[in-house]
Amino acid sequence: MAEPLLSLEGVHTHIGPYHILQGVDLAVPTGGVSVLLGRNGAGKTTTLRTIMGLWTASKGSIRFQGRDITALETPAIARAGIAYVPETMGIFTDLTVAENMTLAAASGPIDKQRLDWVQDLFPPIRTFWTSSAGTLSGGQKQMLAVSRAIIEPRVLILIDEPTKGLAPAIIKSMTDALRQLKETDTTILLVEQNFAMASSIGDDVAVMDDGRIVHRGGMAALAADAALQEKLMGLSLEAHQ
Repeated sequence: MAEPLLSLEGVHTHIGPYHILQGVDLAVPTGGVSVLLGRNGAGKTTTLRTIMGLWTASKGSIRFQGRDITALETPAIARAGIAYVPETMGIFTDLTVAENMTLAAASGPIDKQRLDWVQDLFPPIRTFWTSSAGTLSGGQKQMLAVSRAIIEPRVLILIDEPTKGLAPAIIKSMTDALRQLKETDTTILLVEQNFAMASSIGDDVAVMDDGRIVHRGGMAALAADAALQEKLMGLSLEAHQ
């Protein structure tokens, strides 16, 4: 069996007095979309932030491409090929779209061919290129956040709740763009509460509860099993379409 692209083994994370992750075991295979599901407060965002080194694992190990990255600083993790799109988007609202993208292209000038590809994925990036990022709609800001993460080739992208609060038409645009992105050499680890959206693009799934992974398997199998959805998350796909 091939070694996973990313693996967490027995990862614990404390934030102040709170013990959030309580022995997370997670494997993300190379290619496609792996989805991390769970109720609010289950530890999903903490998992992504721990992978990125924004919070430090107090126990356990995190390996990426066979390399132990548990103790690395966030900039070193980013240089290794991991990008992170936080739930808060992390864009600079006082700068233009162009300036946001330029800052994200840390290795040098933006590659014109890659920029064209990103703008084809997210047309508002082209339309509002010279506009202040703060004037964009919520959906357009989310598109900018994802665009910043992919303006340079990445091995793995961590995306936290990309459709939260978005209108259905924007959710469809975001879903279509992520579906195209998964056809590239980029692997995606996606946290998403919209189960219909997540199940439409996800290949593998892990479900968290109380700081632990309580289920792992194929997304198609979970999407087809309403009883298991109810047991794991208190929802069914039919109720969230």
